[in-house]
Amino acid sequence: MKIAVVGATGLVGGEILKVLEERNFPVTELLAVASERSVGKEVTFKGKQIKVIGFEEAIAAKPEIAIFSAGGGTSLALAPKFAEAGITVIDNSSAWRMDPTKKLVVPEINAVELTKEDKIIANPNCSTIQMVVVLNPLHQKYKIKRVVVSTYQSVTGTGKAAVDQLFAERAGDHSKGKVYPHQIDLNVLPHIDVFLDNGYTKEEMKMTNETKKILGDDSIAVTATTVRIPTIGGHSEAVNIEFENEFDLDEVRQILSESEGVVLQDDPKNALYPMPLTAHGKDETFVGRIRRDESQPKTLNLWIVADNLRKGAATNAIQIAEFLAKHDLVGVAEGVRVF
Repeated sequence: MKIAVVGATGLVGGEILKVLEERNFPVTELLAVASERSVGKEVTFKGKQIKVIGFEEAIAAKPEIAIFSAGGGTSLALAPKFAEAGITVIDNSSAWRMDPTKKLVVPEINAVELTKEDKIIANPNCSTIQMVVVLNPLHQKYKIKRVVVSTYQSVTGTGKAAVDQLFAERAGDHSKGKVYPHQIDLNVLPHIDVFLDNGYTKEEMKMTNETKKILGDDSIAVTATTVRIPTIGGHSEAVNIEFENEFDLDEVRQILSESEGVVLQDDPKNALYPMPLTAHGKDETFVGRIRRDESQPKTLNLWIVADNLRKGAATNAIQIAEFLAKHDLVGVAEGVRVF
């Protein structure tokens, strides 16, 4: 299968190349695609150097799937052009997530809704993905009424320049260009994306709106506070869940231990709980610190961690591609292949 990675020179693009290789996705030809300023550069895939090409050349090459990680503006402008050429786009940006005509997919939850007609498929926000992977099996059993989430998000979620800022500050160099409005080393910023008129940030509203869309239930109340912390390796979340129905803690642990894509790490007496350091480089979502909220009934507290560049972006997108390939959902909807 011919695959294009659009934004191949970025942090997430590099992770997509790595995950495609690790999961042995059936790539017959890889197209590394980026903006004009990166054309001619090289990326590494399966030990080979691949020259970066531009968008028009990529469309002309007619890959079966294009995985986009090049920002919302690029996706809005170019994803329809790829789709018009019969190419299935899996987009990592926020551009299409809340478009009612586009599906927002976490494979463990709703990949079965995909059809051949879906030419632009949205990959959810990183912090949303890891949360809903844990919420979904609990929602099926106990029905969620309300979710209160506070996040502790890695600088890798902002990109390479943010990682460079953190390590420069850690080395005592404060002269480099700032990605954040304040120092990030030895600091915590309750500020991810832009602030909206309601006082929430765009990231917080993404978690609210995307959760409802993915779980297919607008009745779930969600409120979020998203925070950037000076770590790499993964995002962490403290999640408080109020259910319609009573639950049993042992049953909750059993459900989560059997859920696809979830790893239970819940032995606090032996200091076993999810951390970015141990989630780094892994495709699963880790959950622990499972305990009853003693301040009100039918309410659960837990702690969720996942590598935001992998399950939060690259891995989820590739799992969508795997589902499409397995179920023969790429190509022209009428069944006539144009490439």
